[in-house]
Amino acid sequence: MTSEELLAQFGPRENMEYDVVVVGGGPAGLSTAIRLKQLANAKGQELSVVVLEKGSEPGAHILSGAVMDPRAITELFPNWKELGAPLNQPVSADEVLFLSKDGARDTPQWLIPECFHNHGNYVVALGAVTKWLGEQAEGLGVEIFPGFAAAEIVYGDDGSVRGVATGNVGVGRNGEPHDGFQLGMELLGKYTIFAEGARGHLGKQLIAKFKLDAGKDPQSYAIGIKELWEVPEGQAKPGLVVHTAGWPADHETYGGGFLYHLEGNKVTLGYVVGLDYKNPWLSPFEEMQRWKTHPSIRKHIEGGKRIGYGARAITAGGLLSLPKQVFPGGALVGCDAGYLNAARIKGSHAAIKTGMMAAEAAFEAIAAGRQHDELSAYPAAFEKSWLHEELDRSRNFKQWFKKGNTVGTLMTGIEQWLLPKLGFKSPPWTIHRELPDHVYLRPAAESAKIDYPKPDGKLTFDRLSSVFISNTNHAEDQPVHLTLKDDSVPVQVNLARFAGPESRYCPAGVYEFVKNEDNSERLQINAQNCVHCKTCDIKDPTQNIVWITPEGGGGPNYAGM
Repeated sequence: MTSEELLAQFGPRENMEYDVVVVGGGPAGLSTAIRLKQLANAKGQELSVVVLEKGSEPGAHILSGAVMDPRAITELFPNWKELGAPLNQPVSADEVLFLSKDGARDTPQWLIPECFHNHGNYVVALGAVTKWLGEQAEGLGVEIFPGFAAAEIVYGDDGSVRGVATGNVGVGRNGEPHDGFQLGMELLGKYTIFAEGARGHLGKQLIAKFKLDAGKDPQSYAIGIKELWEVPEGQAKPGLVVHTAGWPADHETYGGGFLYHLEGNKVTLGYVVGLDYKNPWLSPFEEMQRWKTHPSIRKHIEGGKRIGYGARAITAGGLLSLPKQVFPGGALVGCDAGYLNAARIKGSHAAIKTGMMAAEAAFEAIAAGRQHDELSAYPAAFEKSWLHEELDRSRNFKQWFKKGNTVGTLMTGIEQWLLPKLGFKSPPWTIHRELPDHVYLRPAAESAKIDYPKPDGKLTFDRLSSVFISNTNHAEDQPVHLTLKDDSVPVQVNLARFAGPESRYCPAGVYEFVKNEDNSERLQINAQNCVHCKTCDIKDPTQNIVWITPEGGGGPNYAGM
């Protein structure tokens, strides 16, 4: 049965009304909710705010490096240290390495651009920071519903956004309701703020419906593959931040690594690959495993134990790809819009700041008796903010790297190192892009096949053992949440032309081409492995794969990430 048929038979859905509904319990969504309650409490006013979080708890689906700029969280909670925010490890040193296959060139400190300097920042587990933000929100009176996935946007008769509906529970893989069936619930608000993270399922729909990206450069994405290691005490260098460029990426593939030493003998490290890569034989997961074997990386983790794994898409287009942030009845905040500063490799401070600005606009509108209109004060505040100034400085970053790594590295040095020394706060020129990431794949027959080494189980690993330690779980008897517009395309187009790239770009082993009894091929989707990274939704060359929300509470349960 379709969702419409289920609703017709078992509906109508129950609903709950709030002043503000927030979709997503990450840094952006929780900061929105917190700021709303701070403003209401300061005025002695009642304001009802609810946060829907598809993970089992706030932080369960959060994945980031992360080095955190504390500027925004300090604005939200000036006394965050006294409140116990888990920003425990200040950055102690920066290294920027250019890797060849066997060697490395360390960039002198005086040559490192300002965007790569991290003095005053903190190495954090962003999941722990998010969990702490959730506790602060609940302490202020925010209602948080973990394990509830917002599956559908609810529109009013005038076309404005009125809220969202949670997904149905208890529907079998065959689409039929079973004994545990429950119809989803509508959560309606005067304003609905969408904070789903990169390539948000509902945010994507809103951008298309309201044409929020009209006149903007196409959005650009990357995938980040991350691991968490525990290392012997003698190897720990708390606060050391290492970024790498070069090997194993070739000259036309955007890629780079990060390695951060946390407190407690923990090392978080990962590899980022731009999703505009051209060679369909490339596997971001395998690139990350290969990168770890480089002597400059191996020395930090060899002899340690891998204790965490995850993957997540990154919205990296920057200011020139930023869609209009508001529409009738709501707004996009954080990575659902795309505020990450790719040049700094930081987005959590932007997520918090944008949540605060959207909250201030919504509070002002509700106090004036408004609802379901555009919160124009939010983008106006962004235009005047320090965040806009920061993003403007690096607005060309991804555009230059689309022209190759040599040009990208050279122009980043000019724009982020030389021009500031000459008194230019931002570049006096603007570079635009025209093509989305999914169009760049070349046919497999025209591309060099990449032979990746087998994992050794000590330093390098396979996908399935990696997914196991991400604590990923989905109820097996539920509809597959990785849907195909046309079932014939994976074999007739993707396999025939591109050698089935979905079997390589997925970091969780979800997509697998298998033989039928008649020796023909078919695509098998192992949806229970999905870590919700959204790479397939972005990189599929035919845009045939559409990621939709599974039952709430499913997916990874990241610990310490």
